[in-house]
Amino acid sequence: MTIARIRFAPDILRRLGEELNPHPAVGIIELVKNAYDADARKCTVTLTDVDDAGGQVEISDNGDGMTVEQIKHGWLVLGHSQKEKNHRTRLGRIPAGSKGLGRLAALRLGRFAHLETRPRSRRDAAYELLIDWKLFDTASLIDDVDLAIDVRARKKGTSSGTTIRLDKQRDRIGRLEVKRLARAMLLLADPFGENTEGFQPKLVAPEFSDLEALVKRRYFDHASYHLVARLNKKGLATAQLHDARGEILFSSKHTDLFPKNDEQTLECPPVEFELWTFLLNGVTFAPLPVTIQEVKAWLAEFGGVHIYQNGLRVAPYGDAGHDWLSLNVARARSPEERPSTNNSIGRVRLEDSEEILVQKTDRSGFIESHAFHEIRRFAQAALDWMADRRMELAEKRRAKARTSAPKRTSKTKKRLDETIEAAPPKLREQLREAADRHDKSRDKEVEGLKKEVQLYRTLSTAGITAATFAHESTGNPLKVIRASIGTIERRAKELFGKDYKKKLDSAVERVKSSVESLGVLDTVTLSLLSHEKRRLAKVDVHQVINGVLQMFHPFLAVRQVIVDLDLTEGSPWLHGSEAAIESIITNLVNNSLVALEEKAPTDRKIRVSTTVNEDVLRLVVIDSGDGIKDIRASDIWLPGKSTRKNGTGLGLTIVKDTVLDLGGNVGVLELSPLGGAEIFVELPIVGA
Repeated sequence: MTIARIRFAPDILRRLGEELNPHPAVGIIELVKNAYDADARKCTVTLTDVDDAGGQVEISDNGDGMTVEQIKHGWLVLGHSQKEKNHRTRLGRIPAGSKGLGRLAALRLGRFAHLETRPRSRRDAAYELLIDWKLFDTASLIDDVDLAIDVRARKKGTSSGTTIRLDKQRDRIGRLEVKRLARAMLLLADPFGENTEGFQPKLVAPEFSDLEALVKRRYFDHASYHLVARLNKKGLATAQLHDARGEILFSSKHTDLFPKNDEQTLECPPVEFELWTFLLNGVTFAPLPVTIQEVKAWLAEFGGVHIYQNGLRVAPYGDAGHDWLSLNVARARSPEERPSTNNSIGRVRLEDSEEILVQKTDRSGFIESHAFHEIRRFAQAALDWMADRRMELAEKRRAKARTSAPKRTSKTKKRLDETIEAAPPKLREQLREAADRHDKSRDKEVEGLKKEVQLYRTLSTAGITAATFAHESTGNPLKVIRASIGTIERRAKELFGKDYKKKLDSAVERVKSSVESLGVLDTVTLSLLSHEKRRLAKVDVHQVINGVLQMFHPFLAVRQVIVDLDLTEGSPWLHGSEAAIESIITNLVNNSLVALEEKAPTDRKIRVSTTVNEDVLRLVVIDSGDGIKDIRASDIWLPGKSTRKNGTGLGLTIVKDTVLDLGGNVGVLELSPLGGAEIFVELPIVGA
């Protein structure tokens, strides 16, 4: 019998190390975590001449150090964790339990890796080890390279600890990577809370000072709201919402957070979730000793929700672009009273001695197990509860404002009357007349606002109803019709054979086309109601026009309407919402479609064109209808004015209000080159 072993070529060092940890910061952080596991209270990373290749990286700590056996059977063993279940260090820390792959990536940053370690258990000895990676790169197998561990006498009074020096750095470490490392080190040991273990990682690099100043400012006391949610060992959750003074506004039980699953507990380690939310407006910050700009800069670097497992941060949760709790998505769907990564900072802390949550090999977060999903579900439930409670406060404020406004008006009127009565007789009559004119003007304005509010409530109701029917018809009814007409078509072809085309083909095709046009109406309705489109952003006007006409295409084709699109060169854009521009285009196209209903199918035309003059976009929609009849041209913008039986008369009102909100103008000509009306919209644009 011949005994054989699996052996490794040196290339495996690159694959297991560098490819799993593409950024130098990831590997260096693993060495800092090793210092934490060794009960170090201080760990300093020093970067020297790293802007160019050939520099040096040094990681030094004052931990317990390592013996020869620990170096041989721990530090140099890759892929095997020395961590024991439920094991705690001398200081009571739960080790991070690295398997050495991140450490390997860091050690290979330079050509040479030099280890010097001073064990706490042997105060008279220090051990040194030098790794020359060039020897591995030229060897046939990893096993062919011997590493010598030298022992030397240790000076009396020298503290225990470990220093790792990486010389002849292979690649340049630029400012962006240094900034990434600085941020990771600052956040590593939860600098936003009380660090009972006293672990203080430090980076010596010029680029670090501005970030260090930011994190030390600690603006938590200026947060408008502070959410504290806890999940205990039994899987039951509670939450409290505090105001800026620290007073409890609301408290919740498990059934408040999970009302639909009130008997269901969560299956994950105990968790504490805290979130500080800031109202970034002038009114809130006026009495505060800090500025909005200072807090915004701080949140830009450290905002988001970070995760801390056993005292150490787990990346990338809370990093820019890693919104793992979907804060920004939830805010986009319902902007009022929702936090985002731009106005809040939070942390999820969990003690996981059982290692239920396991980090991925490449240190890109946790393996998304059932326990991880439960933690996310708990945090999102707490966020939803907080949003509901803040909405409740907002509703109370609105209700109070509605009831107090008449009282304030009455008091003001009384003081005004008293002032008029105290005036000289000749002036008194003039003041009364002026006050009466003001009252009438104000009453007229109030009445107009009430009607406008009612108008948009009606529109909201119509929109909700349309969305409900659109969603319903897109589901069962249209599916049933499509399936049924398909069955009819198939069986009719079998039954009539060659006669099918003459007897049923035309009727079946008309039904199919009509179904598709109904489907388009549903799609358009649901698209217009999309939450994402209501966000303020850079809007490409031409792109929106093309998108709306593309959605309408099947419907226009069924009605045999020809659309002539004549857009100016370039991509004019403005700051606004896609929904606003969509509502303008959609209502103008709908208005033309109504005008074409009485026209013969061969004479149904719509032309959409744009021109740009300096910073103003002119959008013109004309059609081949009969023009404006039975109504004054200026009255088409009034709500409820319609020449169509059962028409709402709201479409052009929405167009006008939306355009005015965007800082533009609207206008109409009774006749156009196509014979129908011409409606134009002028919008201020930012670029083209």
